[in-house]
Amino acid sequence: MTNISAYIILIIAVALGTAANGFAKSAQGFTVLIPSIITAITIVLCMFTLSLVMKVIPVGITYASFAGLCIIATVLVGVFKFNQTPNLYTNIGLAFIIIGVIMVNLVGKTNN
Repeated sequence: MTNISAYIILIIAVALGTAANGFAKSAQGFTVLIPSIITAITIVLCMFTLSLVMKVIPVGITYASFAGLCIIATVLVGVFKFNQTPNLYTNIGLAFIIIGVIMVNLVGKTNN
């Protein structure tokens, strides 16, 4: 697997993780059947795709990128699906997360 394909799979993992987060809210504490099932399936698939990415990209970089991107995507789900509006400080924090993800991937170096 190449670095490019690993990053494509990482984006799939972010999409799955974000879906799991969105459906977890709809599952209402796992009391609603269909969103609960979708949450469980998407989180398992998410972890599977992350394990594939970790074959190529170091675990710390993989998880930092996944977590940061998943946070940003989940906030967007909150905005568009649940009508939740982040305040100024939240937006500043999210900007720092984006900067962190960029730094980790473009200028951060680790040993495999």
